[in-house]
Amino acid sequence: MSAADCLFCKIIAGDVPSTAVHSTDTVYCFRDIGPQARVHVLVVPREHHEDARELAASDPKLLADVLTAGAEVARIEGIEESGYRFVFNTGEDASRTVFHAHLHVLGGEQLGGFGR
Repeated sequence: MSAADCLFCKIIAGDVPSTAVHSTDTVYCFRDIGPQARVHVLVVPREHHEDARELAASDPKLLADVLTAGAEVARIEGIEESGYRFVFNTGEDASRTVFHAHLHVLGGEQLGGFGR
């Protein structure tokens, strides 16, 4: 998928509405439209990378920015102390639906087990 067809690239450009939570020069953080927890925020690098594996290989500094922004989102959302989960979905078995690297920040309630 090209960046021109990418939903998250369109959100970052302001062509598709979103609810911003945090923003830096390198990442944009916004509320997920189908939240899986009371707090569910997506942290998206402004630069298009297909997935976390490609992002890590091509720009480790940007991957660090994504993780740092995720921690800042947890602070902003008031879940820094109670706990939160970071999730990257990479590859077909992860049920990835948007082909632009993004970190899910989940929390604000007791989260269930992980996996099956």
